[in-house]
Amino acid sequence: MGAETNVKLNIPEWSKEDRPRERLLARGPKAMSDVELVAILIRSGTPTESAVELARTILKQADNDLHKLAAMGHTALMRIHGVGEAKAMSIIAALELGQRRRDLTVADRPLITSSRTAFELLQPVVGDLSHEEFWLLLLDRGNRLLERIQVSLGGMHGTVADPKLIFGKALDRKASSIILCHNHPSGQLRPSSEDIALTKKLVEGGAFLDIAVQDHLIVTSTGYYSFADNGQLR
Repeated sequence: MGAETNVKLNIPEWSKEDRPRERLLARGPKAMSDVELVAILIRSGTPTESAVELARTILKQADNDLHKLAAMGHTALMRIHGVGEAKAMSIIAALELGQRRRDLTVADRPLITSSRTAFELLQPVVGDLSHEEFWLLLLDRGNRLLERIQVSLGGMHGTVADPKLIFGKALDRKASSIILCHNHPSGQLRPSSEDIALTKKLVEGGAFLDIAVQDHLIVTSTGYYSFADNGQLR
């Protein structure tokens, strides 16, 4: 478990170009990298690395993914050399405030009530493409959109959708359910045998993980096909 010690590189001692507080004041928070913002939270590094370097190490442990960082918890954070209780609590508190801020704006997130509302979110993204892409809608328990994510892209005749990647995205965002989507540049709305097999595989995988696959849409420039509407999610 990492213990906090008296360090030689507090923020006032950093070189001018390596002072994120000053950069934040000068340029605003939007101009800051994730590493710089975490460095401000933890305030100091260790005897051998600056706060920026320690922040980089912390983010690396979370695969540079803020959702994974938020899910780590204080025990996992304190296993990182140089991260004691105070630093861990600062990170956890900041990320929790960010989550609560997002939750306050939940009413602004689209509510998915039917295949049509899902289609209206996805058609502008993939409907007119000349190649296939696979996308996800991640939904919370209230069926509101958490995130719209591209999973893969391919050529004229297909794209690969990796179940591990799909459910990894859903688990990272703590989604309660997902809607699958891919486009058919040919304009053909009928699902292929590969589409049907993949959908069945993902429905079964989602049931195992308690993540419901609500629908799979095939989208073209003029319309869509819904697996749910056609009773093909069993």
